[in-house]
Amino acid sequence: MKKIKSSFEQVFILSHLFKWTIFSIPVAAITGSLVALFLWLLDEATKLRQQQNWLLFLLPFAGVVIYLLYKYFGKNSEAGNNLIIDEIHEPGGGVPARMAPLVLITTIITHLFGGSAGREGTAVQIGGSMASLLAKWFRLTKDDTKIILMAGIAAGFGAVFGTPVTGTVFALEVLVIGSVNYAALLPCFIASVLSNLVCDAWNIHHTHYNITVINTVDQTFSFIHFNFRLLVTVIAAGICFGLAGYMFAMLTHNIKRYSNQFIQTKWLIPFIGGCIIIVLAFVVSKDYLGLGVTNPDGGVSIISSFTAGGAGYFSWFWKLLFTAITIGMGFKGGEVTPLFFIGAALGNTIAMLTGAPVDLLAGIGFISVFAGATNTPIACTIMGVELFGGEYILYYAVGCFTAYYFSGHAGIYSSQRVVTHKGG
Repeated sequence: MKKIKSSFEQVFILSHLFKWTIFSIPVAAITGSLVALFLWLLDEATKLRQQQNWLLFLLPFAGVVIYLLYKYFGKNSEAGNNLIIDEIHEPGGGVPARMAPLVLITTIITHLFGGSAGREGTAVQIGGSMASLLAKWFRLTKDDTKIILMAGIAAGFGAVFGTPVTGTVFALEVLVIGSVNYAALLPCFIASVLSNLVCDAWNIHHTHYNITVINTVDQTFSFIHFNFRLLVTVIAAGICFGLAGYMFAMLTHNIKRYSNQFIQTKWLIPFIGGCIIIVLAFVVSKDYLGLGVTNPDGGVSIISSFTAGGAGYFSWFWKLLFTAITIGMGFKGGEVTPLFFIGAALGNTIAMLTGAPVDLLAGIGFISVFAGATNTPIACTIMGVELFGGEYILYYAVGCFTAYYFSGHAGIYSSQRVVTHKGG
């Protein structure tokens, strides 16, 4: 009986693999193509804004346009990533297909006129909305709809950053703090890998980062491949990264909450937000507008933060403030790329103060602030390997895990649920 049972189990597993391979292919093909289109448009919009500085003065009016688009065409699409997470927890009305074009258009508008935002939210919403549409076409059950929505998240995330394994784990880890649903492991992996391949096939190139290989072995503890002093520095830095993630999440939520509470005319919220960003750009710096991956004027950026003197001591805070205002007051995009900027700049600052390797601390900050703000430490550790190589995985893990604990239970996704508290 045991042998028959085992045989039937393997047949069931084989059919499960075949079924989700078939369902994941269209999710990956559509999402990867749309993400490729989005990244190309985003790159063109960023170049145009950097060439035409006067576009920044139209940011308040761009905010009003975004508000009107969602008011008259968005329905429940306004909830963004949180709507997708809610639908996975409790399937209801579904994720509208209109979410994909709306978030794509409004994110491009945000970046074209200088808003400080990211791109992950757009890619995840594209993947989630397309997966939901396919679930309706395939007439999937509620349980299967949950899985295909997770595959959509993985496809969007994997394609937009060129990190397919991270995309897989992120989709599994982001839903609940303290629990992972392995039923969706294979669909998420297939969708993320194929979506990234499709995106690459459209000749879209992702940013390459580099951490210089250094001798990290402490001769006193030669049986363990680490430098004790550097490890202590990373632990202390991880605490700072976690607190920065917490600060970002709380500030963004509070700006959104209080702006809606005190500004009764709702279209004024993004208009005022745009005006604040303009003032900050001239008072502080224009370096904190847009994505911030590179800076053609030689100012602060993610790339510059990997070099000594490439970021000021408060660069991380200014990017945090610019982005919290942009997202909190109604502009669209994501939070993850700005979190990369915040982490890399903060890591740069800590390295300059402690004498630690600048590029290594910037890289750890890059992934650790993200880990703290999204409560996804495993995905972010893997991201470190996919982006920077596996030489320093011990430090990636220490930074991400420490940041995860010290960021508390607040995160950028309000629909994220808590199953296991971080304190035990």
